[in-house]
Amino acid sequence: MKWNSRTRCALVCVFFAFLFSIFSYRLIYLQLVMHDHYSQLAAEKNVGRNVILAERGAIYDAGQEVLAQNVPVATVVADGTLINNAAALIPILARSLHLSPAEIAEKIDSRRPYIVLKREVPDSEARALEKTLGQEKLRGIRCERGTVRVYPNGPMLCHVIGFSDFHQNGIQGVEASMNHYLRGEDGYRYIERDAQGREIVLYRGLERAPRNGSQVHLTVDMGLQTIVENELDAAMREYTPATATIILMRPQTGEILAMANRPNFDLNLRAEAKPEQMKNRAIIDMMEPGSTFKIVTAAAALNEHKVNLDSMIFCENGVWNVFGKPLHDHGHKGYGDLSVQDILVHSSNIGAAKMACMLGEQKFYEYIRRFGFGDRTGIELPGEIRGMVHPPRSWSKISITRIPMGQEVGVTPLQMLMAMATVANGGKLVQPRIVKTIIDDKGKVSGNLQPTLVRQVISPQAAADIALALRGVVTKRGTAAGAAVPGFIISGKTGTAQKAAPGGGYEKNRYVVSFSGFLPAENPAFVGLVVLDDAHTKDPNLNYGGTVAAPIFSRVAEQAARYLDLEPHEEIGTQNPAGRVALTNASR
Repeated sequence: MKWNSRTRCALVCVFFAFLFSIFSYRLIYLQLVMHDHYSQLAAEKNVGRNVILAERGAIYDAGQEVLAQNVPVATVVADGTLINNAAALIPILARSLHLSPAEIAEKIDSRRPYIVLKREVPDSEARALEKTLGQEKLRGIRCERGTVRVYPNGPMLCHVIGFSDFHQNGIQGVEASMNHYLRGEDGYRYIERDAQGREIVLYRGLERAPRNGSQVHLTVDMGLQTIVENELDAAMREYTPATATIILMRPQTGEILAMANRPNFDLNLRAEAKPEQMKNRAIIDMMEPGSTFKIVTAAAALNEHKVNLDSMIFCENGVWNVFGKPLHDHGHKGYGDLSVQDILVHSSNIGAAKMACMLGEQKFYEYIRRFGFGDRTGIELPGEIRGMVHPPRSWSKISITRIPMGQEVGVTPLQMLMAMATVANGGKLVQPRIVKTIIDDKGKVSGNLQPTLVRQVISPQAAADIALALRGVVTKRGTAAGAAVPGFIISGKTGTAQKAAPGGGYEKNRYVVSFSGFLPAENPAFVGLVVLDDAHTKDPNLNYGGTVAAPIFSRVAEQAARYLDLEPHEEIGTQNPAGRVALTNASR
């Protein structure tokens, strides 16, 4: 069939009409249907959303000394799609960032749009680099401003302060527990860049300013902390214990004045720290308290009016067989009749056990729990454990005689300090505090400004009786003559607990030794605790709370009293009261 010219012309017109219909459809599809999609792609190419980082709040001690602060730094970033002269760029970056040319070349050869070349570049070096790149007209490198966390005191107070990561999130200590306040809230800014990647300020878009983090002020006094840290270092050199802890606290308010552990680590070199160095043992280590726990037994018996300080208890001349299991006292000849006061002074295991038997299992257990054992104290630090207190239904027949002397229970150093603080505070258990105030970026002050009373554990009279009895402990006739401080009356108690063996029972000649006390005995300015785990003495017979921990407390307390400008009493010695016989083995 032959087509005439009119037919051919009509077919050509139909073809072009169909072709233009396709183009029109495609144009309408792109402009209407795919408009949002391609607008987003265009915006992502030329418009960016920059995060404006909030500045993390600083941490201070009670005297406004900076414990953690921010220092301006920059992260140097390369955009491989914008680099115009890699050969000229590499030596400049290598010199400015103190990296090898090969390392720089390897990174930028990837041509990725976001390549981190180096973090935490000092701000002055970043500015110098920017100036050099501008003079050489080199593109593709930018410096993102930020801050790095710095701890001016290095290892001091490390377990309390803690640290944060690259993203300004708290990891340990106050940095973690107060992260919500310290972190603040990041802002943002939408910006448009030209073909060279430079911001077009004229087209700067929507932005929201960051809300900087709040300042956190601790209850810790760095003057007292320094005293504690120095004495801990001295103790580590002298006794080489596996671990050691010292805590000072104001009993009326629960404010922690100092808290330190060994081993420790440098907060600025935390990548080099070992896990064992990073543990805040004051709140996560569980130990059998030993004889310091006898204050709980005596306080319960006094509060229940089962005894008074002058009540006489027969201490079986040193050995008491209970259900076929002997319970020993530590005097060479044992003791006969002892008053309740002298049971504490001489640290009689048998006397404490008999007071617990007067109370009965359930009542004794109730007082253990009332003193806070088996519960977290609620201090503003992460990782605190509850300790271990079994209910009476889990006790053996002899538990009622072993728990009063600090066996078969697990406590943290802070829990043991709180028990002594309860005695010092007229029988009131207050919640310990490490955070004093929080001040936001607008200057608004918040925080737990008033002490939090947990409960009245024992009556003020019972607390006063225990405090009076504990004065005798820190004399030549007591177990802690070494804890005495000239010019001050001290109430305190020693503890010597054999270390539990992994397979059951106890390890020979391995102890956790401790001393807890307060001064002045009336209206105490502070209560303190010293704990050493597995100390090594030249004479194994001297590895006790009275001979190891008590003298350390004495040195700490004497310096702390001087630092706090406490007024001493008239010169007070540690001579035996008339008519008293010195304890033969004053070591427990």
